[in-house]
Amino acid sequence: MLTIGSRGSQLALWQANWVKDRLAARGEECRIEIIHTTGDKITEVPLSQVGAKGVFTKEIEEALLAGAIDMAVHSLKDLPTELPPGLTIAAIPPREDARDALIGYKLHDLPRYSTVGTSSLRRAAQLKAIRPDLRIESVRGNLDTRLRKREEGQYDALVLAAAGLKRLGWHDRISELLPPDVMCPAVGQGALAIETREDKGAGYTAARMLNDNRTAICVAAERTLLAALDGGCQAPLGAYAKKDNLLHIQAVVLSPDGGKIVRKKTSGDPRHPEKIGERLARTLLDSGAAEILRQVHGR
Repeated sequence: MLTIGSRGSQLALWQANWVKDRLAARGEECRIEIIHTTGDKITEVPLSQVGAKGVFTKEIEEALLAGAIDMAVHSLKDLPTELPPGLTIAAIPPREDARDALIGYKLHDLPRYSTVGTSSLRRAAQLKAIRPDLRIESVRGNLDTRLRKREEGQYDALVLAAAGLKRLGWHDRISELLPPDVMCPAVGQGALAIETREDKGAGYTAARMLNDNRTAICVAAERTLLAALDGGCQAPLGAYAKKDNLLHIQAVVLSPDGGKIVRKKTSGDPRHPEKIGERLARTLLDSGAAEILRQVHGR
């Protein structure tokens, strides 16, 4: 029997059970091991102030390397672009909706000076660029905790990933889905990553059965762009790729106050997603993103 490592939140366990059920349908029996991460333990500090990469993955990856689990299921947007030696992303299953969702109001119906909750610099910067009158305040906690805080009146609206709401059956809470041209998603948003050891063992072999090639191509371009920008998962930047006959990717880098915006897009041969991601990253850097990121990181 294979062991799947997962965080203990309602959404993380839904994702782990989704993988478990699909592997069971292919004849692979699994159990789930809950692992508490640094990000789960630090709940009152904005993520942008926590600092370290991999706050939601480090302890799970340590369990993988130690052989305590055979695979880990992550929200891909939480997974750093550089993995520890000995680990690999074995599979990227089909992506859920990558967009951000507004809870409480539609964006242009929000009353002036409304308080909007988000723990993401990316979302906050894009909101400030569109609606500088809004008050943006940090909100942490699991999805149900954030929704409860809004219902209690702590926030007029929230911005959350549509994927998590849809996976938990809460699509009826969504007031508006924000298109990528308005609110560019986080790199990998809506996608899952199944991480295993590189040993091509039982965990790796089983995980490979759930890989979706279209999604893997799209997120490869996004993650290559992120790595080339050295942005980290908490930088005020977003990227979103989609595939038809070509691979199309758009990205945005913003100053935290939303005052400076560099937004670019490109397309290319989907057989070379990394090259497309690198090319767009260079275009962004040459167009002013380098200076924005230096200021954000204090370099």
